[in-house]
Amino acid sequence: MQMKSPSRNATRLTRRGRLVLLVTGAVLAGTAVAVPLLLLGSHHEEAKPQKLVIPEGWRASQVYDAVDTALKLPPGSTRKSLGKAGLKLPHEAGGNPEGYLFPATYPVERGATPASLLRFMVDTAKGKFGNAPVAAGAQRNAMNVYQTVTVASIVQAEASTKADMGKVARVVFNRLRRGMPLQMDSTLNYVLNRNTVHTSVDDTHMQSPYNSYQRMGLPPTPIDNPGAEAMRAAINPTPGNWLYFVTVKPGDTRFTADYSEHLRNVAQFNAGQQTTGQSQVPGRSTQQPALTQQPSATQQPLATQQPPVTQRPPVTQPPR
Repeated sequence: MQMKSPSRNATRLTRRGRLVLLVTGAVLAGTAVAVPLLLLGSHHEEAKPQKLVIPEGWRASQVYDAVDTALKLPPGSTRKSLGKAGLKLPHEAGGNPEGYLFPATYPVERGATPASLLRFMVDTAKGKFGNAPVAAGAQRNAMNVYQTVTVASIVQAEASTKADMGKVARVVFNRLRRGMPLQMDSTLNYVLNRNTVHTSVDDTHMQSPYNSYQRMGLPPTPIDNPGAEAMRAAINPTPGNWLYFVTVKPGDTRFTADYSEHLRNVAQFNAGQQTTGQSQVPGRSTQQPALTQQPSATQQPLATQQPPVTQRPPVTQPPR
């Protein structure tokens, strides 16, 4: 039997059907165009700027290295850029930004340079240090702002906790006012570019304006870049008559004005060190002559009548 051919009407779309097909095709076509556009847009979004984190207590040398790394520059590039950076530093700084590279998190925008990042840090520091409360606090302590930043840098390096910062600042001021050398190991560590609790007698004989065992007064510049807490301590030190301190164990720093009490605290620290099997600090020998007539702020003096002692434990600051 012969099959009949399909009717034309069977394949013909109605007007409504043609309209639906056209609309559906347009939607599909629009979707096909939109997907590539979305994908294209995702590839061309502005990349978020990198972040450069400067911890409290870092020295300028560490900041320079961090900037070199962030900008993918050869080592030493940031240090070499200092002369052309146009940093607005206090006159007393003599062009040295130590103390004024304020610890914070900085965006590294496209086109950033060592000079632009250093200017950002210095401008931030000037904003923090250049206000009326800081100026008034410095004046109360018979200092200018630059000297106060120097005190804050010592506090940042020496204090084991933020709670101790005000007391450490008070020790600094008390010793200065009594005409006693500061005898802070942190100033020696700065000039020797190290971070250690092991200070030898040879170290304390070093000829340097940063040797606070031999030289009176503050070091000539800050010894690191202090944060806001250390600066607050420097302008508002905790009231007290303390001249000595030693961290017997983490979280337990003993402050005293009594030298005999300080020696007992040091002995207690040494007993704890012997329990943990830690060695004595090299060079603290009973054969060494006394450096000065005044005992160290943080240790007993290097005198022939005193047994060797160790330094206090490391401070809980970022490595420097």
